[in-house]
Amino acid sequence: MTSLILRGRDPRDGAGVAVTVVGDRIAALTACDVDADSPWIAPGLVDLQVNGHGEGDANASVPDPEQIIAMARSLAAVGVTRFLPTIITASASDMLARINAVVAATDDPLAADMVAGIHVEGPSLSPEDGPRGVHPIEHIRPPTIDELQSWLDAAPGLLRIVTLSPHHAGAVGATRFLVSHGVRVSIGHTHADDDQIRAVVDAGASLSTHLGNGAHGVLPRHPNYLWSQLAEPRLTAGLIADGHHLPDATLRTMIAAKRPGPDGEHGAFLVSDAVATPAALRDGGVSTVGGGVEIAADGALRHRATGFLAGSIQTLDVGVGTIARLTASLAQAMDLAADAPARVLDGAAPWRVGARADVLRFTWKPGDDRIRAVSVHIAGREV
Repeated sequence: MTSLILRGRDPRDGAGVAVTVVGDRIAALTACDVDADSPWIAPGLVDLQVNGHGEGDANASVPDPEQIIAMARSLAAVGVTRFLPTIITASASDMLARINAVVAATDDPLAADMVAGIHVEGPSLSPEDGPRGVHPIEHIRPPTIDELQSWLDAAPGLLRIVTLSPHHAGAVGATRFLVSHGVRVSIGHTHADDDQIRAVVDAGASLSTHLGNGAHGVLPRHPNYLWSQLAEPRLTAGLIADGHHLPDATLRTMIAAKRPGPDGEHGAFLVSDAVATPAALRDGGVSTVGGGVEIAADGALRHRATGFLAGSIQTLDVGVGTIARLTASLAQAMDLAADAPARVLDGAAPWRVGARADVLRFTWKPGDDRIRAVSVHIAGREV
């Protein structure tokens, strides 16, 4: 069985650490001597909400496994080692076809290692302008057990997260059903009140989807659905830290409010909410997420008619840079982009003996807007 040793600086304290990899597993984590200019070393980034990236699109009008494989290749280049292709609101047949494409993509070895499951965002979201974001109103619909079962049947063991709005009459029953099948339920794109949010949390909902976004432009001071989710200790919040979706002060406040407990549970994690950026988007504003969009001068992707954000064209490497700038802590930034989302998926930290050897070596210094991958190992293999 092949083995190798990967060395670098630990973001937690700058000390040298050697990761011994045997096969596809971490066999040892030991102290070692490194130079001050050695790369940092950490678990790979884990993105639980990726609509698309580069030329790959999980919501392509003609679903194709090659779209998901393209996502895997381009995400690996920026340090992502596991991700959830995210299927957004569409007709029942289109959503099922896109789920099937993700499943078929796992025949590819790289995609099989990187696709940790599927996140379905919709179609049971708020129909109201603002909370709905750029999800097509004609396809917003209440949850039904039949549709949820069709996803489970199509993707055995791969359906990991479903985002819904608790205001739907069937939200509690849908939550119980999904949780009983091992699927995490996430609250998002909602106008639900405090009682409705509490009801789905009592039923087993445990996440918030890109908290602070997919919301009205103006809210009551209190109560409102952002406070309700921030104050709920049973909800772990996904946050977009691309420099556009959340202002610095809001992001700082949410991270502080969602600080995890001593067991590492709950808290927050970063997502990219990235979308594909093929030539049709770059040149003509054509996107499968939101329709007619434009890339603004500041790098934000916005719907032309409404100004609403239509996903992001930044990835978690930028998210790490954003959090490191806000908190002056590379360690906290990497925790939010690697450790915390891995705990959501696996219930355990990724940086341990016996864990799969997903190892990222990268460069970063104060003032950098992102981390830059030096080497990426997925299941022990360099990509």
